[in-house]
Amino acid sequence: MANQKQADQMRSGKGFIAALDQSGGSTPKALKLYGIAEDAYANEAEMYGLIHAMRARIATSPAFTGDRVIGAILFERTMDADIGGLPAADYLWTKKGVVPFLKIDQGLMDAAHGVKLMKPIKDLDALLSRAVKKGIFGTKERSVIDAANAKGIAEIVAQQFDLADRVIGHGLMPIIEPEVTISIADKAEAETLLSAEILNHLNALPKGRQVMLKLSLPSVDNHYAPLIAHPNVMRVVALSGGHSRDAANAILTRNHGMIASFSRALTEGLSAGQDDATFNRVLDKTIASICDASVA
Repeated sequence: MANQKQADQMRSGKGFIAALDQSGGSTPKALKLYGIAEDAYANEAEMYGLIHAMRARIATSPAFTGDRVIGAILFERTMDADIGGLPAADYLWTKKGVVPFLKIDQGLMDAAHGVKLMKPIKDLDALLSRAVKKGIFGTKERSVIDAANAKGIAEIVAQQFDLADRVIGHGLMPIIEPEVTISIADKAEAETLLSAEILNHLNALPKGRQVMLKLSLPSVDNHYAPLIAHPNVMRVVALSGGHSRDAANAILTRNHGMIASFSRALTEGLSAGQDDATFNRVLDKTIASICDASVA
């Protein structure tokens, strides 16, 4: 059964999760870093076509395989599109051995109590049902912490676990992502509050129920070790959060049991203008470095 194989791979696979899920707000920046300026597309449809071509080029590269990239997070439009002549999720799993996830959050609310909660997700149950039919294994949902505010962090974690419960109800694995902004002065204090709040919610889950966590690389090495070891956690993955790839890899190496789920740090150095041989060589080197940091 594919789901059991996928669960086993996510639980113990040696590698990392590629975040190929830039959405409307982050797509122009991602394209610019890839060497495609905003004047290269006339409308949203052309923009999304270009970012899909970038993602498809990464996914179809010989460097991108499940022995190092154990999972990939897709944007909804990517899930609905084809890669290599197959529906995207099917291609990833059947051709590459990469477990497909879907980004389901739809933007952030205005800041309150030092955090930005997720906006309500339109037609959530329909989206989750469609994801199941498309062969998606799990979801990812992001909110943001900008201050060590106990009230705000309690609210953000509660919202994440409430959403996770709905995701689990559809037979999907939720990746809970309360991102702590890496530039805030009280980041370490925010992470202390966050880990305690997550632990409370994990302890309240029924026996055997699992979630995944996607967290900012911590200020104190191995701060999240109790979460990594928790029986209700399938895997803890790290976002690069604005660090360069080299810096993110260095921090990740020191945090045992965490694996990467990088987006911008994964595509760093790739360019639309590169020929395939150069593109594949750069991507292979990148994947090797992130994989090495993840299994250190």
